[in-house]
Amino acid sequence: MVRKVVQIMEQEIQKCLAVLQNGGTILYPTDTVWGIGCDATNWKAVSKIYRLKKRLEYKSLIILLDDPQKFSKYVKIIPDIAWDLMKNVDSPLTIIYPDAQNLAKNVIAEDGSIAIRIVKNEFCKRLIHEFGKPIVSSSANISGEPSPMVFKKISPEITGNVDYVVNLYQDQFQEIKPSRIIKIKANGEFQIIRP
Repeated sequence: MVRKVVQIMEQEIQKCLAVLQNGGTILYPTDTVWGIGCDATNWKAVSKIYRLKKRLEYKSLIILLDDPQKFSKYVKIIPDIAWDLMKNVDSPLTIIYPDAQNLAKNVIAEDGSIAIRIVKNEFCKRLIHEFGKPIVSSSANISGEPSPMVFKKISPEITGNVDYVVNLYQDQFQEIKPSRIIKIKANGEFQIIRP
């Protein structure tokens, strides 16, 4: 049984990789809510997510990484407080860092910051590791509507317009909340955006 689950996960990862490498969008399970994702370094792919969600482009997006050691490639400054927060917060945590770099311009906020979450979910970790780049994660809803907590509540407008829907965990009924969001300034001061 375990071997079959691993095999299915590997097949789903390979399908996602093909879509991401071609600038497409995926609907996938994360360590929080279901997310709409794409290559966070591809401007055209990121634009597709804004259009799909009917979201204004000045509202930046969250990106996911599989390993904190990769931060320095995408963020110029990592204040020490970020490491303390990651060590001491058990629930999923998204941190907004100043001075983003090496990402699509439309994924970065107007002030140059970027929201990053290190994923613990095995599917996401493996997908991001194999892709070798960060993946956008925006909740699977039209902008302004509630974030669906389970797959069956995702609108057909979303499921029918992404390039690929991951066929894993769709029958999970555990309602998971969006991540906590904390914004850190270069001087180490921080502000809680979403508790």
